[in-house]
This record gives sequence, C-alpha cells and structure tokens, in this order.
Amino acid sequence: MPARRTIAKPPIAAPQRASQLVDEVYRQMFRLEAHRAGAETELALALLRAWLDVSANGEKSGELAWLRQICPICVAMIEDALQPLRAAHPSP
Repeated sequence: MPARRTIAKPPIAAPQRASQLVDEVYRQMFRLEAHRAGAETELALALLRAWLDVSANGEKSGELAWLRQICPICVAMIEDALQPLRAAHPSP
C-alpha cells in the first residue's frame, strides 16, 4: 500500500478555533438531546477540547466564563443520559 500524502492544514486563528469549539459543544448538546448513540461521550470530549484550548491559549474574551457556565449544564445532561444505563447494569 503506498504511503498517504498528507497536506498540512494551515493554523486556525484563535478566535476562529474558539468559535469552532463552541459550535462543537452546542452540536453535541443537541445530539445528546436527540438521544443519539455515543453523544454523551462526544459531548464530554468537546468540553475537554474546549478546556484544553482555553488553558493552552490563556483566558480569551469570555471563553473561560462561557465554559464555567456551560459545563455544569453539560455534566447534568451527560449524567441524565447515563442514568438508564446505570439502572440496567447496577454495580456489584
């Protein structure tokens, strides 16, 4: 199999990257509300990516404040989505 040729992606500007991360979090929230399979994991990963971006680039225009507001909501959504799984498979 021949080696793949990769094209380097140009670096994304910080405001554009932040906007993409916010969009990703909201998209995963909607997927979770629609009961899509695996949406709780994808939402958790989107939140983690957003936190890593904020910590790597420092606090940017309201991103940290937004994350502090949205994270409790997302965690509650994830816990609610996992509740039926916990009921079906109780821990010993």
